[in-house]
Amino acid sequence: MAVVVAHSHYSFGLRTGVSNSLCYFDEQTVIFPCGNNLVRYNIDQKWQRLIPGSEKSQGMFAMAISTNRRYLAVSERAEKGTITVYDLQHEQTRRRKVLTGGEVNVQEFVSLAFSPDSKFLIGQSGNPDWTLFYWMWEKQHVLATVKTSSLSNNIYQANKHALPLWLIFCIILKVSFSPHDNTLICVSGSGVFKQYRYSEGALKQCNSQKLESHNFLSHAWMSEERVIAGTDTGRLLVFESGDLRWEMNVTSKSSHEVDSSHRSASVEQPVLPPSMPRVTAITAYSKGFVCAAGPGTVFLFEKTEEKDSYRKTREIKIPPDVYSIEPSQAQLQEITTLCISPSEEGLSACTDQGQLYSITLASAEISKSELAHFEFLSQPFHSKAITGLSVCIRKPLIATCSLDHSVRIWNYEDNVLELYKEFQEEAYSVALHPSGLFILVGFTDKLRLMNLLIDDIRTFKELTVRGCRECAFSHGGHMFAAANGNVIHIYSTTTFDNLLNLKGHNGKVRAVVWSADDSRLVSCGMDGAVYEWNTLTSKRESESVLKSCSYNSVAISSDGKNVFAVGTDNTLKEIQGCQVMREMGAEDVTYTAVTMARSGRTIFTGTSTGTIRAIKYPIPAQKEWTEYQAHSSAITKMLITFDDQFLLTVSQDGCLFVWKIIDKEGRGLKRDKDVSYAEEILITKSDLEEKNQIMTELKTRVEELKMENEYQLRLKDMNYNDKIKELSEKFIHEIEALKTKNQVLKTDMEKQYLSHHEVLAEVNEKFAKEQQDFESTSNQKLMLEYEKYHELQLKSQRMQEDYEQQLQAMEQSKFEALEDLTLSYEAKQQDKQLALTQCQEEACQQLREFEEAKKQIEEDGDHEIQSIRIRYEKMLRDERETSQCLKGETGIMKKKFSSLQREIDDRRSEINKHKMELQKQQGVIRSLEKDIHTLKKEIEERDETIQDKEKRIFELKKKNQELEKFKYVLDYKIKELRKQIEPRENDIQEMKQQIQEMETELDKFHKKNTQLELSSNEMKLKLKATDKELHKELRRSKDLESMVLRFKREVHHCINFIQEPNKLKESIRDLHERFVQQSDVGGIVGVDADIEREYSRQREHLERNVASLKKKLAKDGDVHRAEHNKIMMENVSLIREINDLRRELRMLRSQLHDYECQVVTYKRGKPKSLTDTRTSFDSAAGCLIPRLNLDEESERIIQMQSKEIQQLRQEIQSQSLALRPPTSSTKLPALAT
Repeated sequence: MAVVVAHSHYSFGLRTGVSNSLCYFDEQTVIFPCGNNLVRYNIDQKWQRLIPGSEKSQGMFAMAISTNRRYLAVSERAEKGTITVYDLQHEQTRRRKVLTGGEVNVQEFVSLAFSPDSKFLIGQSGNPDWTLFYWMWEKQHVLATVKTSSLSNNIYQANKHALPLWLIFCIILKVSFSPHDNTLICVSGSGVFKQYRYSEGALKQCNSQKLESHNFLSHAWMSEERVIAGTDTGRLLVFESGDLRWEMNVTSKSSHEVDSSHRSASVEQPVLPPSMPRVTAITAYSKGFVCAAGPGTVFLFEKTEEKDSYRKTREIKIPPDVYSIEPSQAQLQEITTLCISPSEEGLSACTDQGQLYSITLASAEISKSELAHFEFLSQPFHSKAITGLSVCIRKPLIATCSLDHSVRIWNYEDNVLELYKEFQEEAYSVALHPSGLFILVGFTDKLRLMNLLIDDIRTFKELTVRGCRECAFSHGGHMFAAANGNVIHIYSTTTFDNLLNLKGHNGKVRAVVWSADDSRLVSCGMDGAVYEWNTLTSKRESESVLKSCSYNSVAISSDGKNVFAVGTDNTLKEIQGCQVMREMGAEDVTYTAVTMARSGRTIFTGTSTGTIRAIKYPIPAQKEWTEYQAHSSAITKMLITFDDQFLLTVSQDGCLFVWKIIDKEGRGLKRDKDVSYAEEILITKSDLEEKNQIMTELKTRVEELKMENEYQLRLKDMNYNDKIKELSEKFIHEIEALKTKNQVLKTDMEKQYLSHHEVLAEVNEKFAKEQQDFESTSNQKLMLEYEKYHELQLKSQRMQEDYEQQLQAMEQSKFEALEDLTLSYEAKQQDKQLALTQCQEEACQQLREFEEAKKQIEEDGDHEIQSIRIRYEKMLRDERETSQCLKGETGIMKKKFSSLQREIDDRRSEINKHKMELQKQQGVIRSLEKDIHTLKKEIEERDETIQDKEKRIFELKKKNQELEKFKYVLDYKIKELRKQIEPRENDIQEMKQQIQEMETELDKFHKKNTQLELSSNEMKLKLKATDKELHKELRRSKDLESMVLRFKREVHHCINFIQEPNKLKESIRDLHERFVQQSDVGGIVGVDADIEREYSRQREHLERNVASLKKKLAKDGDVHRAEHNKIMMENVSLIREINDLRRELRMLRSQLHDYECQVVTYKRGKPKSLTDTRTSFDSAAGCLIPRLNLDEESERIIQMQSKEIQQLRQEIQSQSLALRPPTSSTKLPALAT
C-alpha cells in the first residue's frame, strides 16, 4: 500500500441531478453533494467535512435527512440500487445501515423520505418497476412494497419534452411522509398523485381521484392531512384527505376554492402552454409555504384569516451575474431544491446549473416594498465540465477553465474564489505564470495572455493559436508551450517570439509537461506516442510509441529520468529512455490523468469513474493501491502544488477537489524550503487614479455630513434644554404638594397608632387569664390519660410472658422434627440428583425448541407492535382534535374570566370609594355625639357579650381538637391498608431464597477449589521429594565419576609394572582393597530399597486418611449448614408471628382510644349508648379477640364524623350571625347556652 495518504481538504462545486440535493443539518451547517461525496459546510466559519460515497458507486440519485436531524439517507447505484443511512451526530459520520430492494431488482432509488419519528424510511425505485418500499430501516426489514406507476403512461410520453434531462426517465419525482403520521405517504409525479396508508402489513391507496392531465413536479405537507402540489403549468393544487380542495395560478396573488360541483371539471381541464412558470420545488414552514416558480424566482405564501386560503406576500429572485457577459442569464436558472433552516430564519436554494443561494427571511420581510434577492451560499461554482487546471509557485492560487465560458482563480489556503470572469468563447486550457500575476488561456480562436488584476482578468496579448487544448508555463516562467493540433509551439514570455515548433505527433497532443530545469519537455498524444524534447535544440531525445493506445496524460519525475503515462489501454506505464520499464493494470477502469509527488514516493492517478488512486513508487509488481472516492465522472486534470502539500483534481462533473497530502501518521510531508507566498497584486494606473479620486470625493462628503450633523445636534440640544426646564418646574410643584399630603397622613397615622396600642394592651391581659385557665384543665386530663396508659402497659407485659412460654415449647418440638426431616431428606437428595441429570438433558432440548419459538414470536411481535402503533396513532389524532376543541373553550372561558376580573376591579374601586365616605361620616358622627354616658354603658355591655362569645369560641376549638382525633383514627386505617401490600414482600423473600440457593452453589464451587488447591499442594510436595532424590542421585553420580577418575589414575600407575608381575599383583590387590567392597555396597542398596518402600506405604496410608477426613468434614459442613438455614427460617416465621401480635395490640389500643374519643363527643346526647359501648369494648379487650371487622367500624366512624361536622358548621353559622356588630341604638342579644 502507498506510504503517502490523501485526505480531503476542501471542495468547490455541486453535483446536479440529485433529488433533494440540499438540506440543513443545524442552523449554521448545510449538506449537499459534490462529486461522489457529501459535503457538510458551515456557513459562518466556512469549514467543510466530506462524507465519502460507497465503493464502486456509479452515482448518487437522492438524499433525505430525518426530522430530528440525526440521520442522512443517500441513494446510490452500484451493481444494484442501495440506500446508505449515515449517523450525522457521530464524530466521523458513521455508516449505520445499507438498505436494498431485497429480491426485487432495483437499479436506483429516485426519491427518499424519513418518517416523523425517524424510525421508518420510504424509497421510490426507478425504471422499470417504479416500486415504493417501506422499511423499518434500523432492522433492515422491508415492511411493505407497492407499485406506484408503470412505463406505459401515455401522458408521460407526451409531456416528456418538458422535463429536464435528469428527469427524462422519472415518472415518480417525489415521495414524502405526513408530518404527524408514520403510516400516511404521498407520491407525486408525471400524471401521478397518490396517497397511501400503511395498515395490516400493506400499503393501500387512500385517494381515488384521477389526475393524469397534470404533471406534478413537487409537493409538500402543510398539516396532518393537507398537501400542496405544484405542476409544470404553474398551478398550485391543495388536497385535503386525498380530495382536491382549491387551486390557484402561482402568478396570481391569492387562492380560490374549488367547488365540489366543478372539481371534476378542474381536474380534466386542458394543459396550459409551456410558457407558464414551472413549480419545481415547494417547502412548508410555520407561516405558510415557499415555492420555486419559473426561472430564478421564489414566492412566499402566507396563511390568511380566511379558512384554507393563502396569499402571496413576497417575491425573491436570483440576482444578475455582474461578471458574466450576459448578466440576465443567471436569472434564468431553474431552482430544483428549497430548504428552510430549523429556526426558520434562513432559506437556501439549489439550481440546475450547480449553484447554491441563500437569504435570511427576516431581511426579506423587512424590505417588503423592494424586490428581495438571493446571495451566494459559499462561492459561484462551475456549471459545466472543467477542462483546464493550473497552479503557480509564488501564490496559493488555482486557475480553472470550463465549458461554461468562465475562468476562475481560487485560493486553496483561504478556500475562497479570488477572481472570476466569463468570455464569449469556450476555454479549453489554462496555465498560471509561476509568479501568479499572469494567466494563459486557450480559446477556440486564439491563445490569450492576460493580467490578473485586483478585481479583473484583462487580456494583454493575443496569439494566433487556434483550439489550444494544452498550454503550460516553464518553471522559470520565461517560456510557455502551447499545443495546436499535433504541433507544439514554444514562445518567449517577454518578447512573445515563437522560439520553437515541435513536430512529430501524428495525432492531437493531449498533455505537455516541463522538466524541473526547463531543459526538456515531455508530450503525449492520441497517436500513442510519448516524446521527450530538448527545448534548446528542438530535437527528440527519446520516444515511446504504442499505436494501440491513445494516451490521456503524462507526468515526469522530479529528477527527470522517468516518465509516467496513462491511456486507453487501462495501464500505468513507467518509461525510461525509449523503453517501458514497468506497467500496472487498472482492472476495469481507464486512467485519465496522472501526476507524481515531488518527493518521488507516490504516484496519483485519476480514473474514468472519478476515483483517485495512490500508488507507491517504485511501482510494485502486484496491483496495490489506495483508492479514494472523489468525482462522479471522469477526472480531466490533476496536479500537485509546488510545496508537495496539496493534490488538486478536476472533473467533467464541474467540481474541484483539494486534497491534503499526509503520511500514514497524519503529518504533512516535509518541505524542502519554507515557502513564503507573495502579497503583491496588479492594478492599472487608470484604475488606481479612479479609486484615489473616489476616495477624495468620499472624504469631502464625510466632512460635509459631519458639519450638517453637528448643526442638527446643536438645534436638538436647544429644544431639549427648553423642555427639561418646563418639566423640572412641573415636578417641583408636584413634589411640594406631595410633601404636604405626606405630613397630614403622618399625623393621622400617629393618632391611630396610639388608639391601637391601648386596645392591644387590654387584649393581652384577657389572653393571659384565659391561658392560665386552659393550662389547669389540660393538666388534669393528662393525669387521667397517664393512669390509663399504665394499666395497658401491665396487660401487654403479661401477654408477652405467655407468648415467650409458647415460643419455647415450639422450639423444642421443631428441633425434634428437624432431626427426623434431615434423615428423610438425605435419602431423597440422592434420588433428586439422578432426576436432575435427566432434567438437565430435557432442559437442553427445550432450550433449543424455545429459541426457535422465540424467533417466531419476535417476528409476530414486530407485526403486532406495528398494528398497535397504528391504532394508537389514530387515537392520538382523535385526542388532538378534542384538545383543540378544549383549547377553544378555554380561550372563551379566559375571555369571560378577564371580563369578570375587570368587573371585580371596578367593584373594588367602588367599595374603596364607599369606605372613604364611611370614614368621613364616622368623623361627623363622633363630632355630633352628645350622650357620653349612654355610649359607655353600651360599650360595657358589648365587652360582656364579647367575653361570652369568646368562651363559646373556646368550646368550638375543643370540638375541633376532637375532630382532629377522628382524623388520627382515619390515618391509622390508611396505615393498616398500606400493610396489606405484603405480597410484594413475599416476592422479595422468594428472591432472597433464590439468592441463598445461588450462595450454596457458590460454596460448592469454593469447596471444589479448596480440594483442587490441596491436590496441587500434594503434587508440589511430591515434586520436592523427587527433586531431592534427583540431587542425591546427581551427587552419587559425581562421586562415582571421581572414583572412576581415581581408579583410572591408579590403573595407569599399575601399567608401569607390566613387566614386573609380582609388583603388578600387589598393586592390583591394593586397588581391589581400596575400591571394591561388595558387602557394603549390597547392604547399602538393600537398606535404601526397604526405606523407600516403607516411606511410600506410610505416605499412601496418610493420604487415604486425609481424603476420608475431608469427605467427612464436607458432609458435616453440609448438614450443619442445612440445620442452620432451617433454624433461621423458623426464627423468621416466629418473628413474623411476634410482629402480627404486636400489630393486633396496636389495633386494640387504637380502638380503645377511638371509643374514648366517642365517649367525649357524645357525652351530652347519648350517655347510655356510650357506657354500653365502653363496657362491650372492655370485655372485648379482656378476652383479647383481634378478629374485628375494621371496614364496618371505619365506615361507621366516618358517618358519625360527617354528622358531627355538619352540626358544628350550623353552630358556627349561627354564632357568626350573632357576632355581627349591632348599631348604636340596638342592644346585643343574650347568648344561647
